[in-house]
Amino acid sequence: MPSRSADPTASPADARVVLRGMTWNHTRGYLPVVAAAQRFEELHPQVRITWDKRSLQEFADAPLDELARAYDLLVIDHPWAGFAAKSGTLLGLDHLLGSELINDHAQNSVGHSHASYRFDGQSWALALDAATPVASWRPDVLDRLGRAVPTNWDQVLDLARGGHVVAPGIAQDTLMNFYAVALNLGDDLFANEQEVIGEANGVRALEALRELAALLPRAHFDWNPISVYETLSRDADTPYAYCPWAYGYSNYSRRGYAPHLLHFGDLARFNGQPLRSTLGGTGLAISSATEHRELAADFARMTLSAGYQRTQHVENGGQPGHRAAWLDSENNRRTHDYFTNTLPALDRAYLRPTYPGALAFQDRDGGGAPIREYLMHGGDPKTVLTTLNRMYRASIANGRV
Repeated sequence: MPSRSADPTASPADARVVLRGMTWNHTRGYLPVVAAAQRFEELHPQVRITWDKRSLQEFADAPLDELARAYDLLVIDHPWAGFAAKSGTLLGLDHLLGSELINDHAQNSVGHSHASYRFDGQSWALALDAATPVASWRPDVLDRLGRAVPTNWDQVLDLARGGHVVAPGIAQDTLMNFYAVALNLGDDLFANEQEVIGEANGVRALEALRELAALLPRAHFDWNPISVYETLSRDADTPYAYCPWAYGYSNYSRRGYAPHLLHFGDLARFNGQPLRSTLGGTGLAISSATEHRELAADFARMTLSAGYQRTQHVENGGQPGHRAAWLDSENNRRTHDYFTNTLPALDRAYLRPTYPGALAFQDRDGGGAPIREYLMHGGDPKTVLTTLNRMYRASIANGRV
């Protein structure tokens, strides 16, 4: 059970209710909730909210049921929604938070962000944050090279041949990159419970990814989006100018956050249309083990409100889930139009499956692993697809247990 006791060193008159939260270790994930906790404590002096953080990899892998036993408030990835509905690990929020907030988020969702946390007719989290892979670049490096921002796949490959392109290549991001290319080839992903994608277009997608991967630095296979942005923004004389796809972080488009400013925008065109990336972001959830559900709900209402999301959440480094924040002129001024320039990619982003076993298919040992292995070492793309389909069917079966 989570620790809910008052401070043992305090007098009875100073006793506090303590709520614990777990989020992920980046400015975008940590500072906004810590700042919100501080403000909530100022408004509720007898309440204390502490936040722990875990790495981006742990955020993807850590079992939700274990975290929910230790924490009242959880920042989660939306594919956990199916597990939450089946296991009872989280509280359903529709009744707890009230129809006004739920309807506001439904009507002002960034893409499918609101829908992503719904399963079996219930919201298991609300969108605290919104993201999808978008393009990014160093304006100063492109100017030095005399190059423009690529607008189509051939231009991306051409820039990569000169050694000027970087991208994330760990297993989870490789899987999301596969989705992006495959979605532009005409087949629906996960259209049935037997295969991820049809063989012909699956092979085309894998071969396109391998063509690009062969032109990128070998180290990119160990990079997540944060690694890419740190690499891209760090050195004045870097040869790297452009990233075609990585989950966006508005922090790097803010003055003073990194040594060199990044700009962000929509994805390049592939097969005649802009690439369709895969929705990410995070949701704020409440553990069913909490002994203070009303206080947790009050914190969620404040943090998820349109007014707070549009102002304090952004000002403290966040990337909100409420659409009003993305359209706000001051937020766009602060971020060199990050929000308006990437919003089209968010609005068409693909919503991953949320069936109870979905997380097993996308974790570090899931579907991205054989794709990454193929990109690194080659092989038969049909064999990769056979492996993906087997892993997909196993994740469905295991989710039903």
